[in-house]
Amino acid sequence: MKKVLLAFLLTCTFSFAEIKSIPVNPEFVTSGITIIDIRTKPEWQETGILKDSIPITFFDAHGKYDAQKFLDMLSGYVKKDEEFAIICRTGNRTTVVSKFLDQMGYRVINLEGGIKALMKQGYPLSKYEQ
Repeated sequence: MKKVLLAFLLTCTFSFAEIKSIPVNPEFVTSGITIIDIRTKPEWQETGILKDSIPITFFDAHGKYDAQKFLDMLSGYVKKDEEFAIICRTGNRTTVVSKFLDQMGYRVINLEGGIKALMKQGYPLSKYEQ
């Protein structure tokens, strides 16, 4: 039932939501806004993470997710009325997740291009430490 509800919400958000999206850039990353990295642990280990970002996986390596678990973890770092950003590897997952979060009432910014775009811009990443 949860998956059906999430699928419905995602379908609705694609139709109606206007998500705030910006191309990822070093100036935004260093602006002090909270950034949630929704990639997987192996991805964090492979490339590193943004300094001061918060790693919380949404989709696992098989594309499965536990939306409630993600929201529970997220609530420990941001409030619904607090603007924050999400980042993934290339921006595909954040497009979906930002629409879901917007539908749930969060003030989220989708960072288009993801970590790969920042790496192309020469932005340094920090080693992922558990």
